[in-house]
Amino acid sequence: MSGHDGKQFLTSPIQLGDRGTKPGEGMKAWTLWLTAIIKFGGSDLIVKSDLKPRIRHRGILKDIETEVVTQDLMFQVAKDVLDEGQQDVFCKKGSMDFAYDFDDKNRFRVNLFMARGKPAVAARLITSNIKRFEDLYLPPILGEVAMSAQGLVLFSGVTGSGKSTSIASMLQYVNERKKVHIVTIEDPIEYIFKDDKATINQREVGIDCVNFNDALRALVRENPDIALVGEMRDYETFEAAVRAAETGHMVFGTIHASSAWQTFGRIYDLFPVNEREQIRKLLAYNLRAIIYQKLLPTLHQNIARIPALEILINTPAVQKYILEGREGELLDVIKTRDAGMIDYTSSLVDLVEKEYIHQSIALQSTPKPEELRMRLKGISQGASMVGR
Repeated sequence: MSGHDGKQFLTSPIQLGDRGTKPGEGMKAWTLWLTAIIKFGGSDLIVKSDLKPRIRHRGILKDIETEVVTQDLMFQVAKDVLDEGQQDVFCKKGSMDFAYDFDDKNRFRVNLFMARGKPAVAARLITSNIKRFEDLYLPPILGEVAMSAQGLVLFSGVTGSGKSTSIASMLQYVNERKKVHIVTIEDPIEYIFKDDKATINQREVGIDCVNFNDALRALVRENPDIALVGEMRDYETFEAAVRAAETGHMVFGTIHASSAWQTFGRIYDLFPVNEREQIRKLLAYNLRAIIYQKLLPTLHQNIARIPALEILINTPAVQKYILEGREGELLDVIKTRDAGMIDYTSSLVDLVEKEYIHQSIALQSTPKPEELRMRLKGISQGASMVGR
């Protein structure tokens, strides 16, 4: 299978056809499922043929109390929800990414896909309200980063870690303060921006442009001050992004990595060995920040999840380490907390200390449990001394 380039298809295209369900039954079920997410404060929907649909609430999957979803009903959902063009893509490629406007307040990012010959769906709720940093429990340093004149800003973390939400908050921060031109390339568009001080053009792959690489090649000609280029999955995307930053643009993107400082290894792996030194230099001079985040369940009923962060800012010290090929030592620089930086362990300690998360959650989420345990022990001892 492939993306939107249309060059690779399934050897046997999917046949939606007539499967014994009535037109409209799929839409009825679809509406019921999405309503359940909103009603119960969920974040995601997971539906698999032959099981009950599930919603993710505070990070945990729970069944929707309704009938088991049949394979025929799932095919009818595809027929009722997708337009003809989307149906064609789904049938030929076995998956379809799209955004679905449920009402004027709620929008969903949806992936309809085939799994072992049966359709399944994953949908994430995206509220129309783009939240401010304080509402997302993000630090003010992100505002300073967002207002930079040029540079590359990378958000790293796994799928579902809130990267898109944080970037949207940063772009909205600029939108409210600066007369600039912002261009986004998204697959699909998630948050809908309304022009404030900024002029914002949002391009959706498959609707506004043929594919991601075509949109990237056209980006500089569209005269943006700020660009969002989405997920950096390959050599071409990352090279285009860093070159745009080099020529004076502010560029935002996402990448899958398990920490801020380990993001460098993930980037270098995208490039042939003989090109990595050049990319290292481009990063040293054009990187603005790397923000790693992971969403954790909280102790508060009215706060479902909160981000634990690792933030690397490209200070002179960081730049020196990158140029010298000492990226593996950058964690030591991050731990100084200079210029708003914070390491992941310290972020967890802060969240426990402020009673946002339980110690057990912090320990489960860290790759360095012993280091964290020692830090948390200090908090417990300090609290017991105060109580005497």
